[in-house]
Amino acid sequence: MTEHSPSDLQFYLTAETACPYLPEKYERKLFTHLAGRRAADLHNMLSVHGFRRSQNIAYRPACDGCQACQSARVLVAQFERNANQRRIWRKNQDIVSTDVFPHATQEQYLLFKRYLKDRHKNGGMSEMSHLDYEFMVEDTPVQSVVVEYRERTPIGEKPGPLLAVALTDILPDGISMVYSFFDSDLSNRSLGKFMVLDQIERARAAGLPHLYLGYWVKNSPKMAYKSSFKPLEVLGNGDHWQLLDEDQTGSRQVR
Repeated sequence: MTEHSPSDLQFYLTAETACPYLPEKYERKLFTHLAGRRAADLHNMLSVHGFRRSQNIAYRPACDGCQACQSARVLVAQFERNANQRRIWRKNQDIVSTDVFPHATQEQYLLFKRYLKDRHKNGGMSEMSHLDYEFMVEDTPVQSVVVEYRERTPIGEKPGPLLAVALTDILPDGISMVYSFFDSDLSNRSLGKFMVLDQIERARAAGLPHLYLGYWVKNSPKMAYKSSFKPLEVLGNGDHWQLLDEDQTGSRQVR
C-alpha cells in the first residue's frame, strides 16, 4: 500500500508555452518529482490519475480554460485488430522485438535524430544531444524497458538493422508507452501503429489490463490514430475513466 495521496505531494506549475497540438492555444503543466524508495508507488498512483513520466518527473496538463488533453489507455483484453491493423500486423511479421536494459546506444540515438528531423523538425526535442537522449532513456526511477525492433535474420547471423524503438514503463495495471520512434523512410510499414499493436500483445501476454498511450486530443491530427485502438478509455472530468466512442457522423464522443 502506498503512503502517498495526491493531496500530500508537492506540485509545481510551468509557465505557459505554445500548445504543440492545437493552434492558438497555450499549455501549462502540473508536475512533481519521482524520487526515493516510494518513487514507483507514486508513479503508479499518478498514472491512474492521468500523469505521464519524463525522466524523474511526473506531469499532466493544467492549461487555463482548456481540457482537451485526455489521458488514454487501451482495454487490452477486449481489443481486436480492425482490418487495417491486421494488414499492418501481417506486413511486419519479418520484424523481431527484443527487450533491452534502458541504456542509450549510438545506434538508437542516430535513429532518434533522423526521426526528429523528419517528423518533428521544429519540435522542442529537435536539438537533443546524445547526453540529453541518455537522460531520457536512463534517468528512470521506475521499472522501464527499451524495446528494439529489428529485421529478422537467420539464427547465428548478426542482428538486423534497427527499425524502431519504444521506451516503456511497466505498471501494476499495464504498460505505459513513454516515447517511441522509428525509421520514417519506411512509411509503408506503419511502424508507429505496429509498435502499439506489439505492446498490446505484450500486455496481453503478461496479463495486464491496460496499455497507456499518453494523451488523446480531440481535433488534433497528431493524436487521431489513437482512437483506432478500441476499446479506448480516456480520463474525463472528475478523474473518471470512460470509453471513447464515435457517433454516426464521425465526431468522437465519450459515452
